[in-house]
Amino acid sequence: MAASSGEMFKSGKIMRYALFATTALLLGAPGLVAIAPAAAAQNVALDVRVDRLEKEMRAVQRKVFPAGAPLQAEITPPAPPTVAPGTPSSSPVSDLMARVGALESQLASMTGQVEENSFKIRQLEDAFNKYKAEAQSRAEVVAPPPVRPGVSTEPVASTPPRPTPGANGAASEARKAAVAAIERPSTGDAAGDAYTYGFRLWDAKFYPEAQAQLKATVDKYGSAPVASRAANLLGRAYLDDGKPALASVTFYENYQKRPNGDRAADSLTWLGEALMQLKKPADACKVYAELEQVYGASLSGTQRSMMDKGRAKAKCS
Repeated sequence: MAASSGEMFKSGKIMRYALFATTALLLGAPGLVAIAPAAAAQNVALDVRVDRLEKEMRAVQRKVFPAGAPLQAEITPPAPPTVAPGTPSSSPVSDLMARVGALESQLASMTGQVEENSFKIRQLEDAFNKYKAEAQSRAEVVAPPPVRPGVSTEPVASTPPRPTPGANGAASEARKAAVAAIERPSTGDAAGDAYTYGFRLWDAKFYPEAQAQLKATVDKYGSAPVASRAANLLGRAYLDDGKPALASVTFYENYQKRPNGDRAADSLTWLGEALMQLKKPADACKVYAELEQVYGASLSGTQRSMMDKGRAKAKCS
């Protein structure tokens, strides 16, 4: 009978432990069930934010690289924070959401900068379209009046005058001979030879002849690498010949059409000088600001010296 009572006592104890374990399991189950939807909701929200980031990044890429150049983002994860003993660590999902939040902030800043740069470029384009129209109107040659049939425009004279050689005629012939003495290169590179001949004419101070040669080179080889150098030198030939309006249009078009060309930064630098000769100091300051923003890190010593002197002369703020 004693043995039977002991066995009953053990059996009752085991049943109480089983009941306690079952109750604890049932009480913990709702917590586990509640955690699962919360984690799923976090994952869904994170996927939505990542999709939006990818779309916005592609939009910014199309603005910054219209030609389709890839935008290589270099983003490194932040170093893991030091956790003090006894402090609960954050979950991987929380860390990832924090990084996505940081990316969203960087993307917003980048988008704002792109929009600001686009606005400045539009302002510059509008200003120089106006200058181009003014320069073209100044450079237009007045055409002779139409001649009616049967009406002669020649002066009436009993005998036609015979041309007599004079100082102007002798100077003209001497100039033609000097221009003819400039050697035309022939290396087999047609575009390079055309530019080199224009450079030699400019270097010899035959500015009208250099302008004609360089303009023909730009028109014919506008998509070749040499076009950036030829267009920039054409602007220099106009400027040296006392034609700052034509020079400003030429410099700006070279920068606008060939921003990555060999002489793009030079053209923007000389554009500031041309504007100063046109007595446009405020616009020259805008050009110098654009030069600093676009090419500041790669400017040569000569370019930076010209920019600094131009800013001082224009009293840029």
